Amino acid sequence: MAGRTARPRNPEGRMTLGAHLVELRKRITIAGLSIVVAAIPAWWAVDPIWAALSAPVLVRAEADENVQATLNYTTIGEAFDTRLLIMIVVGIIASSPIWLYQLWAFIVPALHREEKRYAIGFLAATAPLFVGGCLAAWYVFPNIVTLLTSFSFDESATFLSARIYLDFAIKFILAIGVGFIFPVVLVALNFARVITGGSILKAWRWAILGVATFTALATPAADVLSMVLLAIPMIGLYFLAAAVAVLHDRRVAKKDAAFAAEYGIDTAPA
Repeated sequence: MAGRTARPRNPEGRMTLGAHLVELRKRITIAGLSIVVAAIPAWWAVDPIWAALSAPVLVRAEADENVQATLNYTTIGEAFDTRLLIMIVVGIIASSPIWLYQLWAFIVPALHREEKRYAIGFLAATAPLFVGGCLAAWYVFPNIVTLLTSFSFDESATFLSARIYLDFAIKFILAIGVGFIFPVVLVALNFARVITGGSILKAWRWAILGVATFTALATPAADVLSMVLLAIPMIGLYFLAAAVAVLHDRRVAKKDAAFAAEYGIDTAPA
């Protein structure tokens, strides 16, 4: 009986395109299942969550007798869809450590061994940052609703679709959550040598302007405290990402210089 031919080993750990697709499917499946499992217990938390989300509309109606504001279900299945959507969002936030790990596990093999240590460290910070961003958005969301509904005219009625209102809340909360992990993305791009730490640091003025503009739009002008509480951590995380990227660039430059000196490679520009 002929022996089986041994499969050639790949000492560099490179994967074919097909292997990458299989790995991606595996990671997506695990991430999806984690969201579903985390969303199921959220069924019993839907009522208090919806009560907190809809409170700003009810407060607006109670504060001004000349304004009517209510949340309505415009289709037969909209109430169920609203509950289901809340469950999914809670599942996304609660399972963030798992699906963020799956995302990083798909990216990390492309990094060098030394760089994986930094990637794992930032992975440990990504989930808390995402959850922290969602909590920050939850804090300022009532102010957003109060501000936008305050433009209604006296003796008018504001009838809001529950589904549209929930879509607005979800997009706002998740957007800020993703914004809080954006510095981690910058560091990942730096590790992949797509951008340098110097370029991140040089763009600090634009970063501050962008954060200030975003927080100004996200919070009423009268609520300066909410704006500051939202802007300070986002700016701090940006500068932290820039510092880590600069240190990483210096480390890589030293290694490249040592390698060139050892093998007599001329790195001087032509």
